[in-house]
Amino acid sequence: MKLENIRNFSIIAHIDHGKSTLADRMLEITHTIETRKMRDQVLDSMELERERGITIKMQPVRMEHTVDGQKYILNLIDTPGHIDFSYEVSRALKAVEGSILLVDSTQGVQAQTLTTLAMAREGGLKIIPVLSKIDSPLARVSEVREEVMQLLKCSSEEILLVSGRTGEGVGDLLKKVIKWVPMPTELGYPMSPRTSDIPILRALVFDFKYSNHKGVIVFVRILDGEVRKGDSLLFAISGEKFSSLEVGTFSPEETPRELLSSGDIGYIVTGIKKPGIASVGDTVTMLKNPLPALEGYMQPMPVVWASVFPEEADDFTELKASLGKLKLSDSAFSYEEESSGLLGRGFRCGFLGMLHLEIITERLKREFNLNLVITTPSITYEVVLKNSGNEKIYPHTNSLIAPEARLKNDQRKSVRVYSPYFFPDDSNIESVHEPWVAVKIITPGKYLGNVMQLLFDHEGEVGETDNFGDNRSSVSVKLPLRELMRNFFDELKSTSSGYGSISYEIAEMREAQVTRLDILVADEVVPAFSKVISKKRVEEEAQKSVEKLEKLLPRQMFTLKIQGKALGRIISSRTLSGMKKDVTAHMYGGDITRKMKLREKQKKGKKKMKERGRVNIPQDVFLKMMKSGEN
Repeated sequence: MKLENIRNFSIIAHIDHGKSTLADRMLEITHTIETRKMRDQVLDSMELERERGITIKMQPVRMEHTVDGQKYILNLIDTPGHIDFSYEVSRALKAVEGSILLVDSTQGVQAQTLTTLAMAREGGLKIIPVLSKIDSPLARVSEVREEVMQLLKCSSEEILLVSGRTGEGVGDLLKKVIKWVPMPTELGYPMSPRTSDIPILRALVFDFKYSNHKGVIVFVRILDGEVRKGDSLLFAISGEKFSSLEVGTFSPEETPRELLSSGDIGYIVTGIKKPGIASVGDTVTMLKNPLPALEGYMQPMPVVWASVFPEEADDFTELKASLGKLKLSDSAFSYEEESSGLLGRGFRCGFLGMLHLEIITERLKREFNLNLVITTPSITYEVVLKNSGNEKIYPHTNSLIAPEARLKNDQRKSVRVYSPYFFPDDSNIESVHEPWVAVKIITPGKYLGNVMQLLFDHEGEVGETDNFGDNRSSVSVKLPLRELMRNFFDELKSTSSGYGSISYEIAEMREAQVTRLDILVADEVVPAFSKVISKKRVEEEAQKSVEKLEKLLPRQMFTLKIQGKALGRIISSRTLSGMKKDVTAHMYGGDITRKMKLREKQKKGKKKMKERGRVNIPQDVFLKMMKSGEN
């Protein structure tokens, strides 16, 4: 297909603005999927996506559409809308020339709309503004159109109206995509030594997945040349050599093709089954005629950290292999091995947000049938120690606490702490620094007072407040990242009756007044329950955590204490009474001393169990303790 007949574009929007539904109608109009195979959210192939009604993974699809007797290839990449998956969006945008900015006409421009729009503009993409859900009785088409006009500085005629449910306006939208989105162009390549009789190739890897039978399958955008089945290829950055076992496109299933050429979006089956070889942002080129690597992607910076341990120690190897395979389908999370005296060997994982953490752990459970113990999520702190000479402060070193080469004359040292369990005692700390975030909140004006109170409760510093569209306000805020992770999203939705939206980006590091809260069960610290919190809230949080664990923890054979410890002392305590058994139930009549001996023997046994016994904490208790507000 000639370059002038190819259009590559994506759909970007805030979560739940109708991206997947609009994509369904496009697939129907272009007859990409047979009517009998059509279903809602057809591009959301993951069971978890369909359950939650959100897009988690970007999904490319190739459509063929004829306009005025001319046949065109339309390569669409459907993207997620939640802020935790913005790395997926950024990679998709680098593989296309245009983007449909979809805005829900019942909700208007949202905070995440601004973030995705900024990404598209930064990439120099052609933006096509579209209002969705125009058939809804709640649609505010004229008001939302004004918002979009102000946002994009465009005319009313440039904003298209569609309904993903009925298909109204979708056909006209496809015509505008063909008319307005630029055709792909070849990058060109240096003329210095190359072999003229060997084809050239330069393809950007924007995603990949793993198949037990085919190995790593890379998703590529061909920028120069062409690739066929059987070609000898090379990853320009990693230096790994391989042969293309198959090439093809997405319809939306993987469909083998004879070749992929400039402008195409498709896949290459590499046959590589070793983890860590392929990576997003790498360049695929010809082995015998290599071209320079393309500019790739910035590595995502984890925002939230949590430790993941197998419930059974024998499952460690399986967990390691599962994380390696999952990394191939979601390159935004990171992991490294760690060990705990109580929980055994596991992995410290970095995520882009709380939803990202929840999705990854749920996929581990569903796709690999693993039972896991997940520690309380945390962020990264930089701690300056009073005296770095005492290395016994840290029972486990390695990568969990990364000492930095910044020794001062007084022997103070800065360390980066990823895990609450390894957060030093207050007596050893000179100062603590934590990341702050710059937040943008859009909410109806009548909820602004409630939102301000929420920001005060979460230590927020309110900046500019502007009117935004029809009776809505835009608030710029800075607040600690730990407070953003403390159920802020859910509380904002509750406070604004579901109308508030938020986007954020990491800002600077600031000094923090925080401490470590440990939860002790039967006088033993449970690392999974440790957390770093503000000193102002330590007593309140200790009381809540202890009360919650008391309700969740099954009764044991002996009486035990559940305690919250911080600032060098026990702050809260609850007693969980042991299960009782009448050891004399089988007896009747006879001397009372026989019963007294049995009861005394039972008492000694329970005392011995209390001294030596370990409390078995079920997996669901760890999960429920991690989730805020769950009883």
